[in-house]
Amino acid sequence: MKPVLRVQLSLMMFLEYFIKGAWFVTLGTYLIKSLNASGMEVANIFSTQSLGAVFAPFFVGFVADRYFNAERVLSALHLIGAGLLYGMSQAPDATHFYPYVFVYFMAYMSSLSLSNGIAFRHIEDAKKYFPGVRVWGTIGWICSGLVISYLFRWDAPESIQAGALHNTFIMGAVCSLLLAFFSLALPKTPPQVKLRDEKFDFGKAIGLDALKLLKQRSFLIFFVTAIVICIPISFYYQNANPFLVNAGIPNPTAKMALGQFSEAICLLLIPFFFRRLGYKKMILLGIAAWALRYLFFAYGDGQERSFLLLSGILLHGICYDFMFVVGQIYTDRIAGEKYKASAQGLITIAMYGVGMLIGFWVAGAVSDYLKTAYAAQFWEYLWFIPAGISGFCLLLFALFFKEEKTVLDTKAS
Repeated sequence: MKPVLRVQLSLMMFLEYFIKGAWFVTLGTYLIKSLNASGMEVANIFSTQSLGAVFAPFFVGFVADRYFNAERVLSALHLIGAGLLYGMSQAPDATHFYPYVFVYFMAYMSSLSLSNGIAFRHIEDAKKYFPGVRVWGTIGWICSGLVISYLFRWDAPESIQAGALHNTFIMGAVCSLLLAFFSLALPKTPPQVKLRDEKFDFGKAIGLDALKLLKQRSFLIFFVTAIVICIPISFYYQNANPFLVNAGIPNPTAKMALGQFSEAICLLLIPFFFRRLGYKKMILLGIAAWALRYLFFAYGDGQERSFLLLSGILLHGICYDFMFVVGQIYTDRIAGEKYKASAQGLITIAMYGVGMLIGFWVAGAVSDYLKTAYAAQFWEYLWFIPAGISGFCLLLFALFFKEEKTVLDTKAS
């Protein structure tokens, strides 16, 4: 892989994930503290990410893959994104904020697919070189947290009170504008000629033809578990930063970036664990880590037991990599050549679309209820809910999932 290409793709990944990390981590805190949003308003805003995940396969498959150079589409999406992020920073309340973030995630989730597509098109040996490029996205996310907490201190209690978190959207907008211009310098990635005359099938793009794989019991159990586990995951994305701020943890955004640090380490260790544990035990560890994380949050505090909160954050690598990444590898193995692409689309829609969409709404409804009924024990009770759901997933997967020794015969109709 040529050094210039490596630098181009790595910087693309760095900016792609820095942009989201610049404002998404502190979004819950901003909505609650600055816009006085209710639990369901917060949930509806976070759920736009799931709606964007459903839209992205259509946009990328129908438009970007057929008619325009991918790097130009990526540039246009981030140019639009910059304007929408600035609009978010100026929104006076959650009602006015929602249209901006709704359209933004349509663009951003599409840009994620495009950035991966550009990288895969130009990397000859993806298994060898892609992880080294993709890890710069994780580094970008970590850097955004460090900038917010240590450089500008926008997440300090007095800064939050003064409304400083609106600057996170402006920082994201500036970086989005930077990536829009930088994208034009990326290697030219023209449409795939073979797709121009081929009829676009939205059902195939989101993986509906891979539903046949659900006839296999273990894949069905994995599929259901993947949807259900995304409900407690949504509690984390929606509430973790406000919780750490409320607990009085210094530099909470930077502390949350420790989760991405552990994610990068666990990603590199996946081959090591595969040889010793296999799919089932690794996924079980991932689910168990979610349950343990929420128990740590429920019993931790910002003083003597702050180590529990930091431990919960550091579990992110096992939580995410052992459930999501290992799950995608398992799906790839079970699907075989015939359903490989469709199965990945199906799992992505199931988790990021259906699962998290339900999860954000559940988290919002639970939050509103607990604030009224159990205000004094709000955070403790809030974390017990996803811990219980994670425990249910753990039991379901342990009892009913059986790791197959052979790949599904996808040639059979």
